[in-house]
Amino acid sequence: MTAPIGNNENAERGLLPYPVIIAATKGDPEAMAIVVKHYESYIASLSMRKLYDERGNVYWGIDEDIRDRLRSRLMRAVLSFEV
Repeated sequence: MTAPIGNNENAERGLLPYPVIIAATKGDPEAMAIVVKHYESYIASLSMRKLYDERGNVYWGIDEDIRDRLRSRLMRAVLSFEV
């Protein structure tokens, strides 16, 4: 017997609602903000780099330039998406 694992209520918690996607592709700023917020943690993880302080110590941090580039690339991709 196979049964679904987890809650049915949370089955789609990782998905953006379709109306939000459509509105974002049409240029709605509120919908675009929702899309960017949805991917913010993924963008942050892609932006992690080894950084060095003035004494040469290594630590992990977010490269702001890369994060801004990824965020703007996401927005351009959403706007150029054809439904």
